[in-house]
Amino acid sequence: MSSLMKGTAILTIGLFLSKLLGLIYIFPFYAIVGEDNIALYNYAYIPYNIMLSVAIAGLPIAVSKFVSKYNALGDYDAGRRLVKTGALLMTLTGIVAFILMNLLATPLANIVIDSEEQTFTVEQVANVIKWVSYALIVVPFMSLVRGYLQGYGHYLPTSVSQLVEQIVRIVFLLGGAFLVVKVMGGDEIAAINFSVFAAFIGAIGGLLTLFYFWKKLRPEIKAVQTVAPKEQRLPYSDMYKEIFKYSIPVVFVGLGGSLFQLIDLLTFNRAMSASGVPAEIYEPYFTMLNLLTQKIVMIPVVLATGFSMAIIPTVTKFYTEGNLRQVHSAMDKTYQVLLFITVPAAIGISILAEDLYHFFYSFSEMGTQVLSHYAPLAIFFALFSVTAAMLQGVNYQKWVIFSLLVGLLTKTILTIPLIHLMSVDGAILATALGYGATIAINIFVLKKVTDYNATVVLRRILLIIILTVVMALGVWITHMILTAIAPADTKVLALLYAIICAGVGAILYGAISYRLGLAQLLLGEKFTKIARKLRLVK
Repeated sequence: MSSLMKGTAILTIGLFLSKLLGLIYIFPFYAIVGEDNIALYNYAYIPYNIMLSVAIAGLPIAVSKFVSKYNALGDYDAGRRLVKTGALLMTLTGIVAFILMNLLATPLANIVIDSEEQTFTVEQVANVIKWVSYALIVVPFMSLVRGYLQGYGHYLPTSVSQLVEQIVRIVFLLGGAFLVVKVMGGDEIAAINFSVFAAFIGAIGGLLTLFYFWKKLRPEIKAVQTVAPKEQRLPYSDMYKEIFKYSIPVVFVGLGGSLFQLIDLLTFNRAMSASGVPAEIYEPYFTMLNLLTQKIVMIPVVLATGFSMAIIPTVTKFYTEGNLRQVHSAMDKTYQVLLFITVPAAIGISILAEDLYHFFYSFSEMGTQVLSHYAPLAIFFALFSVTAAMLQGVNYQKWVIFSLLVGLLTKTILTIPLIHLMSVDGAILATALGYGATIAINIFVLKKVTDYNATVVLRRILLIIILTVVMALGVWITHMILTAIAPADTKVLALLYAIICAGVGAILYGAISYRLGLAQLLLGEKFTKIARKLRLVK
């Protein structure tokens, strides 16, 4: 395996584990603070995600690109000067961002809170946003160090520090909330403030991990560094211009999901209130829409994109070489693998929404409705990530920004009218249409740039849809039989029914796709070995 592929694999695994932990922690956290109070956490969660995307998504990749490029040209001094000035700049940026977020906390809370009838006050929402802002002080500097070490081909520090950061954050979040609520008998509002502060504690954990690697790798880096004469040095203006050029498209991709959620944060409560819906109904709906159901739906998205993102470096490599035939082959495989995993998973979640929501949270007709209708968006989320990554792979980053802006504009224009028309389903539909516009532009540009013909993929999509329909019928019938025998009125039964139905669906989908040769074609011989071990095939 080449060092590039090995590095990509390390980063992918670290990012996958970090994201997976970032999805599943919400389930025990919900059990500690309850549905009513977790809404307050949600108000800080979206600004936190935006902050995290800006700090983590763009800078490490931009810095690593810059350092590796100038190291390859023999100008090791450029990277040295970047990290030296960047350390001060990122520290100042973090402090300024922290102050700015504190200043904007109350105005943002005033937009979010529509009336005095809502469960939380403006002051409570502003406080929780202020508590999460402490992480801004640390994260930008940490991202600079990650990118610098990646530029020297050291990917393990980024992967390990991301994982440590997430683990420390979740342990502090869950442990702190449990101590405040269950042991000390404190109120849930205090526990929420304590929990969002966990972002800062997690960042400290990640930073200490990076310092360990920095100390270990410093002699190796120092051995190759040189100090260039002043007349040969790259001007700082050119240096930071190049960094921004690299980072902005990556930041936009990382921000995509959070920006769509931000639109809901700023519009949902007011639109529902204007439609005559009381606060005790639309507040839970918003929490279900933008936090609780989203966590469940994103699990297959992370699995699918993690699987297909491994193919993205291949697209970049072949496009750079001018080998369009291999580019088309890699794109075909990426689309097919993505849809092969995501489509049945999304439909399965939609069918089993009642049991899944009951097990992970509590029994709720509202929660079941939102999860059932929201689940198909997993397909859009996955396609957006992959098509945006492909555009970056073929060096058409500007189109990523353009397509995302079109999608966000579509979402912004349609959200309020659709909420008035369809309630919470209007917000879901507006998100689907926004993502749909972005994905359509991405695919169109990829087709033009690479002269891509999607005939094979379209045929396979039709086959995947037919297989999913068969699977869905099997799951639905199995679930009907089980609930006729005994309704899933406990979490244990809800989990058992979900496992049985998902098992039936997986066996049906896997066995038929294997018989048709589709599974082996997309997932390789490893699928055959697993199928034989499970005695699904001979």
